[in-house]
Amino acid sequence: MTFLQLNDLKIHFPTDDGLVRSVDGLSFQLERGKTLGIVGESGSGKSVTSLGILGLHKGGRAKISGEIWLDGEELVSASPEHVRSLRGKKMAMIFQDPLSAMHPYYTVGDQIIEAYRIHNNVSKKVAKKHAIDMLGRVGIPQPDRRVDSYPHEFSGGMRQRAMIAMALSCDPELLIADEPTTALDVTVQAQILDLMRDLQRDFNAALIIITHDLGVVAELSDDILVMYGGKCIEYGSADDIFERPEHPYTWGLLGSMPRLDREVTERLLPIKGSPPSLINVPSGCAFHPRCAFEPRTGGKGSTLVPDLVETEGGHLVRCHLSREERRDIWATEIKPKLES
Repeated sequence: MTFLQLNDLKIHFPTDDGLVRSVDGLSFQLERGKTLGIVGESGSGKSVTSLGILGLHKGGRAKISGEIWLDGEELVSASPEHVRSLRGKKMAMIFQDPLSAMHPYYTVGDQIIEAYRIHNNVSKKVAKKHAIDMLGRVGIPQPDRRVDSYPHEFSGGMRQRAMIAMALSCDPELLIADEPTTALDVTVQAQILDLMRDLQRDFNAALIIITHDLGVVAELSDDILVMYGGKCIEYGSADDIFERPEHPYTWGLLGSMPRLDREVTERLLPIKGSPPSLINVPSGCAFHPRCAFEPRTGGKGSTLVPDLVETEGGHLVRCHLSREERRDIWATEIKPKLES
């Protein structure tokens, strides 16, 4: 059963320079116990999407349209007070930078206690015991002592664990992790990913991982959504995206990913150019100025916005190249380079 569903979500920000189309018609769905990985370069709209789901743009300058359905409730039209009541208990978020997301003046324990008591009618003593239990559960040593520490007294990995403990303190049914392993060393990254996998299994939560690191989504995700210029340009199972990708941008992401399973014989294959401005998104396909295969579209790449079309079995692609052309390019030109 679908737990989270977005229908044509648009989040635009009016500025003095023009309208920023951060999210421009995004749709997807997610079931309980499943993990969706959202990938793309900085500025593609990933984090704005997650903040929109949690209702954190409401009351600001953002223009929001479309639908966000969470367990049968529509959130775009709901009042800010109602959406706020759902945060923590129904849905929670692990922010990208726990040092700035956590309050520097309060202990880690006090912040977990506050989050827990908002949704549970318990004494501060009971809430503190729960905070200690959660810190222990996420692998923080001596949690009965560290519960009284301040965020700056934790290392980066410990702060990230504390942020996870806070997000999970009320057993949320939807957990969004925005770049959960950024700036952590690889051994701590692996521990955090293992922890999130275990906790998701224990709580049967729906999980969204937002990252630019394909290695992270390969480790955790059931399905992957690739964003570019505020839109979904490819969506499919993790197997589809890694074994049978069909969009030139996805090929570029795979080509720019380091591989440790074979000897390095060539440099990485970077995507030429820069991500588009979300104020002046290129006409037609937003990726066409960087796409080596745009000349094969007969001019459509620079003039017409491609539709998001299902190729097979829930695999969606937004590209003017035909399915046969894409598969031929992948098999004969792209895949051999990645495997060389």
